[in-house]
Amino acid sequence: MVAKLLLFFVLHCTVTLAQGPAAAPAPPGPTNVTKILEKAGQFTVFIRLLKATQEDVTLNGQLNNTNNGITMFAPSDSAFQSLKSGTLNSINDQEKAELVQFHIIPTYLSSSQFQTVSNPVTTQAGSGDRFQLNVTTTGNAVNISTGLTNTSVSGTVYTDGQLAIYQVDKVLLPIDVFTPKPPTPAPAPETPKKKKAKSAESPDAPKDISGAVSFIMSNNMVFFGVGIFSALLSL
Repeated sequence: MVAKLLLFFVLHCTVTLAQGPAAAPAPPGPTNVTKILEKAGQFTVFIRLLKATQEDVTLNGQLNNTNNGITMFAPSDSAFQSLKSGTLNSINDQEKAELVQFHIIPTYLSSSQFQTVSNPVTTQAGSGDRFQLNVTTTGNAVNISTGLTNTSVSGTVYTDGQLAIYQVDKVLLPIDVFTPKPPTPAPAPETPKKKKAKSAESPDAPKDISGAVSFIMSNNMVFFGVGIFSALLSL
């Protein structure tokens, strides 16, 4: 019996040593923003905009090839449904790209860091008067204002220390894109050119020949008078 136990122990140890250490878990794949949103659900329209504008490629490149962090405010499908009909169709491709970029801050912000941000917050679309994004906090609530949109963060979709995605229930509309532009002023009418006055000697003006007639008549009278005087002398 003892011999059998020793034989089993030796065989077990031999098999265990032959197997070696357990394999390490496979490293996680590259960060993919659209896949994260797809897994979360209810971001179909925003995903479509990310792909149509190729902003998904830009974001994935930033996250996987640099140390730059990203904070994204992702509007839900219901947020897009609440927009006025035809809103997205009324803007061109460049403006759609700017709309997507306006929802992205080129740095990682945890929920507690919103309390210390400086306004207006710089987004991927830019900053200043063209794209003003202001973030304030009231207790645990994070409020966002663009001048056209007032909303708040309704939940955290994803965070890993480099990428943070927060859900918002309204589309963040930048003033520069969705404020009607003033009409282009009409060109000033041309000043009509003044017509040159016709000279007194122009071909169209009738000539005053009264002086010439008087001169001819005077000469005829002189000649007539001279002729009579000569006739009297010859008598």
